[in-house]
Amino acid sequence: MTGLGMTDAAGVAPMKKSLVKNPLFARYFNRFAARREERGNRELRQELLSGLSGRVIEVGAGNGLNFPHYPGAVREVVAVEPEPYLRDRAAEAAAAASVPIRVTDGTAGDLPAADGEFDAVVVSGLLCSVPDAPAALAEFRRVLRPGGQLRFYEHVRSRDAIFARYQRAADLIWPRLMGGCHVERRTQSAIGRVFTLERCRGFRFPPSAAFSPVAPRIIGVARKAETPGGRLSSGRFSGGRPAAR
Repeated sequence: MTGLGMTDAAGVAPMKKSLVKNPLFARYFNRFAARREERGNRELRQELLSGLSGRVIEVGAGNGLNFPHYPGAVREVVAVEPEPYLRDRAAEAAAAASVPIRVTDGTAGDLPAADGEFDAVVVSGLLCSVPDAPAALAEFRRVLRPGGQLRFYEHVRSRDAIFARYQRAADLIWPRLMGGCHVERRTQSAIGRVFTLERCRGFRFPPSAAFSPVAPRIIGVARKAETPGGRLSSGRFSGGRPAAR
Protein backbone atom coordinates (compact mmCIF):
# COMPACT_ATOMS: atom_id res chain seq x y z
CA MET A 1 0.00 0.00 0.00
CA THR A 2 1.27 3.46 -0.86
CA GLY A 3 0.12 6.97 -0.04
CA LEU A 4 0.95 10.08 1.91
CA GLY A 5 0.81 8.28 5.23
CA MET A 6 3.17 5.45 4.22
CA THR A 7 6.94 5.90 4.11
CA ASP A 8 9.83 3.70 3.10
CA ALA A 9 12.83 2.93 5.29
CA ALA A 10 14.47 6.25 4.39
CA GLY A 11 11.44 8.23 5.58
CA VAL A 12 10.29 9.17 2.07
CA ALA A 13 6.65 8.65 1.17
CA PRO A 14 6.51 6.52 -2.03
CA MET A 15 4.24 8.81 -4.00
CA LYS A 16 4.02 9.01 -7.78
CA LYS A 17 7.32 10.02 -9.32
CA SER A 18 7.57 13.57 -10.58
CA LEU A 19 9.36 14.62 -13.74
CA VAL A 20 11.57 17.24 -12.05
CA LYS A 21 15.22 16.27 -12.27
CA ASN A 22 18.07 18.78 -12.00
CA PRO A 23 20.94 16.57 -10.79
CA LEU A 24 23.78 19.07 -11.33
CA PHE A 25 21.95 22.01 -9.76
CA ALA A 26 20.71 19.80 -6.91
CA ARG A 27 24.26 18.81 -5.98
CA TYR A 28 25.48 22.39 -6.31
CA PHE A 29 22.66 23.61 -4.06
CA ASN A 30 23.22 20.90 -1.48
CA ARG A 31 26.93 21.69 -1.30
CA PHE A 32 26.89 25.48 -1.21
CA ALA A 33 23.52 26.60 0.24
CA ALA A 34 24.67 26.03 3.80
CA ARG A 35 27.23 28.82 3.43
CA ARG A 36 24.47 31.41 3.31
CA GLU A 37 23.00 30.02 6.52
CA GLU A 38 26.09 31.34 8.29
CA ARG A 39 25.65 34.77 6.65
CA GLY A 40 22.17 35.46 8.00
CA ASN A 41 19.86 33.02 6.23
CA ARG A 42 19.39 31.03 9.43
CA GLU A 43 17.83 34.03 11.15
CA LEU A 44 15.61 34.70 8.14
CA ARG A 45 14.32 31.12 8.25
CA GLN A 46 13.54 31.56 11.93
CA GLU A 47 11.59 34.73 11.09
CA LEU A 48 9.76 32.89 8.31
CA LEU A 49 8.58 30.06 10.57
CA SER A 50 8.11 31.82 13.91
CA GLY A 51 4.68 31.29 15.47
CA LEU A 52 3.54 28.45 13.23
CA SER A 53 1.37 25.70 14.70
CA GLY A 54 -0.78 22.77 13.62
CA ARG A 55 -0.25 20.99 10.31
CA VAL A 56 2.08 22.56 7.76
CA ILE A 57 2.93 21.71 4.16
CA GLU A 58 6.29 22.98 2.94
CA VAL A 59 6.45 23.11 -0.85
CA GLY A 60 9.88 22.84 -2.47
CA ALA A 61 11.62 21.74 0.71
CA GLY A 62 14.97 21.28 -1.03
CA ASN A 63 17.45 19.56 1.25
CA GLY A 64 15.58 20.51 4.41
CA LEU A 65 17.28 23.74 5.50
CA ASN A 66 14.04 24.97 7.10
CA PHE A 67 13.51 21.82 9.17
CA PRO A 68 15.56 22.78 12.27
CA HIS A 69 13.59 26.01 12.66
CA TYR A 70 10.00 24.74 12.94
CA PRO A 71 8.57 25.64 16.37
CA GLY A 72 7.40 22.94 18.74
CA ALA A 73 3.72 23.91 18.29
CA VAL A 74 3.83 22.44 14.76
CA ARG A 75 2.12 19.07 14.94
CA GLU A 76 3.31 17.78 11.55
CA VAL A 77 5.14 18.99 8.44
CA VAL A 78 4.55 17.40 5.05
CA ALA A 79 7.60 18.37 3.01
CA VAL A 80 7.11 18.22 -0.77
CA GLU A 81 10.22 18.05 -2.95
CA PRO A 82 10.15 16.88 -6.59
CA GLU A 83 13.92 16.65 -7.22
CA PRO A 84 15.06 13.11 -6.27
CA TYR A 85 18.54 13.95 -4.96
CA LEU A 86 17.30 16.84 -2.82
CA ARG A 87 14.35 14.78 -1.62
CA ASP A 88 16.75 12.14 -0.29
CA ARG A 89 18.76 14.83 1.51
CA ALA A 90 15.52 16.22 2.96
CA ALA A 91 14.63 12.78 4.33
CA GLU A 92 17.98 12.70 6.12
CA ALA A 93 17.33 16.15 7.59
CA ALA A 94 13.81 15.14 8.64
CA ALA A 95 15.19 12.32 10.76
CA ALA A 96 17.06 14.86 12.89
CA ALA A 97 14.23 17.40 13.18
CA SER A 98 12.49 18.19 16.47
CA VAL A 99 8.99 18.04 14.92
CA PRO A 100 7.44 15.20 12.87
CA ILE A 101 8.29 15.68 9.18
CA ARG A 102 7.23 13.45 6.29
CA VAL A 103 9.02 13.93 2.97
CA THR A 104 7.17 13.19 -0.25
CA ASP A 105 7.34 13.65 -4.01
CA GLY A 106 5.07 16.19 -5.66
CA THR A 107 5.00 19.52 -7.45
CA ALA A 108 3.69 22.96 -6.51
CA GLY A 109 0.93 22.73 -9.09
CA ASP A 110 -0.28 19.27 -8.00
CA LEU A 111 0.13 18.84 -4.25
CA PRO A 112 -0.54 15.48 -2.57
CA ALA A 113 -3.14 16.95 -0.21
CA ALA A 114 -6.89 17.29 0.24
CA ASP A 115 -8.79 20.57 0.10
CA GLY A 116 -8.40 22.63 3.28
CA GLU A 117 -6.07 20.09 4.90
CA PHE A 118 -3.38 22.41 6.28
CA ASP A 119 -3.03 25.32 8.66
CA ALA A 120 -0.08 26.81 6.77
CA VAL A 121 1.86 26.56 3.51
CA VAL A 122 5.57 27.41 3.62
CA VAL A 123 7.68 28.34 0.57
CA SER A 124 11.23 29.65 0.39
CA GLY A 125 12.99 30.16 -2.91
CA LEU A 126 10.28 28.29 -4.79
CA LEU A 127 8.07 30.71 -6.73
CA CYS A 128 11.01 31.83 -8.84
CA SER A 129 11.26 28.39 -10.45
CA VAL A 130 7.76 26.96 -10.80
CA PRO A 131 6.51 26.86 -14.42
CA ASP A 132 3.20 28.56 -13.55
CA ALA A 133 3.28 30.72 -10.40
CA PRO A 134 -0.45 31.67 -10.45
CA ALA A 135 -1.40 27.99 -10.71
CA ALA A 136 0.92 27.13 -7.82
CA LEU A 137 -0.57 29.89 -5.65
CA ALA A 138 -4.08 28.66 -6.46
CA GLU A 139 -3.01 25.17 -5.39
CA PHE A 140 -1.61 26.54 -2.12
CA ARG A 141 -4.95 28.23 -1.51
CA ARG A 142 -6.79 24.97 -2.21
CA VAL A 143 -4.94 22.96 0.45
CA LEU A 144 -5.24 25.67 3.14
CA ARG A 145 -8.10 25.81 5.60
CA PRO A 146 -10.08 29.08 5.68
CA GLY A 147 -7.90 31.62 7.49
CA GLY A 148 -4.77 29.52 6.88
CA GLN A 149 -1.42 31.19 6.29
CA LEU A 150 1.03 31.32 3.42
CA ARG A 151 4.54 31.97 4.78
CA PHE A 152 6.92 33.10 2.04
CA TYR A 153 10.59 34.01 1.66
CA GLU A 154 11.46 34.66 -1.99
CA HIS A 155 13.82 36.60 -4.22
CA VAL A 156 12.00 38.92 -6.60
CA ARG A 157 12.21 41.67 -9.20
CA SER A 158 13.80 44.83 -7.80
CA ARG A 159 11.86 48.07 -7.44
CA ASP A 160 14.96 49.88 -8.65
CA ALA A 161 14.44 50.36 -12.40
CA ILE A 162 18.15 50.13 -13.29
CA PHE A 163 18.69 46.96 -11.27
CA ALA A 164 15.50 45.48 -12.72
CA ARG A 165 16.91 45.95 -16.23
CA TYR A 166 20.05 44.13 -15.10
CA GLN A 167 17.86 41.31 -13.77
CA ARG A 168 16.02 41.12 -17.09
CA ALA A 169 19.32 40.62 -18.89
CA ALA A 170 20.53 38.07 -16.33
CA ASP A 171 17.29 36.14 -16.74
CA LEU A 172 18.32 35.17 -20.26
CA ILE A 173 20.93 32.77 -18.85
CA TRP A 174 20.27 32.37 -15.10
CA PRO A 175 17.44 29.80 -15.41
CA ARG A 176 19.68 27.53 -17.51
CA LEU A 177 22.32 27.52 -14.78
CA MET A 178 20.14 27.47 -11.68
CA GLY A 179 17.48 24.84 -12.14
CA GLY A 180 14.88 27.01 -13.86
CA CYS A 181 15.16 29.90 -11.40
CA HIS A 182 13.91 33.24 -12.80
CA VAL A 183 15.25 36.42 -11.21
CA GLU A 184 12.68 39.05 -12.20
CA ARG A 185 9.32 37.68 -11.11
CA ARG A 186 6.82 40.06 -9.47
CA THR A 187 6.08 37.60 -6.69
CA GLN A 188 4.58 39.99 -4.15
CA SER A 189 1.97 41.13 -6.66
CA ALA A 190 1.21 37.53 -7.63
CA ILE A 191 0.67 36.53 -4.00
CA GLY A 192 -1.57 39.55 -3.43
CA ARG A 193 -3.88 38.48 -6.25
CA VAL A 194 -4.67 35.18 -4.50
CA PHE A 195 -4.19 35.90 -0.79
CA THR A 196 -4.60 38.78 1.65
CA LEU A 197 -1.13 40.10 2.40
CA GLU A 198 -0.76 40.65 6.14
CA ARG A 199 2.87 41.69 6.23
CA CYS A 200 5.72 41.80 3.74
CA ARG A 201 9.24 43.08 4.30
CA GLY A 202 11.58 43.88 1.43
CA PHE A 203 15.38 43.80 1.75
CA ARG A 204 18.61 42.73 0.07
CA PHE A 205 20.41 39.51 0.99
CA PRO A 206 23.22 39.37 1.58
CA PRO A 207 23.30 43.15 2.20
CA SER A 208 26.69 43.40 0.51
CA ALA A 209 25.60 41.56 -2.65
CA ALA A 210 25.73 44.55 -4.99
CA PHE A 211 25.58 42.57 -8.25
CA SER A 212 23.67 39.39 -7.37
CA PRO A 213 20.46 39.26 -9.43
CA VAL A 214 18.78 37.32 -6.61
CA ALA A 215 19.65 39.82 -3.85
CA PRO A 216 16.24 41.62 -3.77
CA ARG A 217 14.06 39.60 -1.40
CA ILE A 218 10.74 39.60 0.40
CA ILE A 219 9.62 37.74 3.51
CA GLY A 220 6.14 37.78 4.94
CA VAL A 221 2.75 36.31 5.71
CA ALA A 222 -0.40 36.12 3.60
CA ARG A 223 -3.70 34.57 4.56
CA LYS A 224 -6.55 32.75 2.87
CA ALA A 225 -9.87 34.53 3.35
CA GLU A 226 -12.10 33.14 6.10
CA THR A 227 -15.05 32.97 3.72
CA PRO A 228 -15.20 32.53 -0.09
CA GLY A 229 -14.68 35.90 -1.70
CA GLY A 230 -14.06 37.55 1.67
CA ARG A 231 -11.05 39.56 2.80
CA LEU A 232 -9.37 39.53 6.17
CA SER A 233 -7.71 42.93 6.05
CA SER A 234 -6.36 45.53 3.70
CA GLY A 235 -2.84 44.28 4.46
CA ARG A 236 0.07 46.01 6.14
CA PHE A 237 3.73 46.25 5.27
CA SER A 238 6.81 46.73 7.39
CA GLY A 239 10.44 47.60 6.94
CA GLY A 240 10.11 50.94 5.11
CA ARG A 241 10.31 51.10 1.34
CA PRO A 242 10.47 47.51 0.07
CA ALA A 243 13.59 46.52 -1.85
CA ALA A 244 11.61 44.35 -4.20
CA ARG A 245 8.22 43.28 -5.40
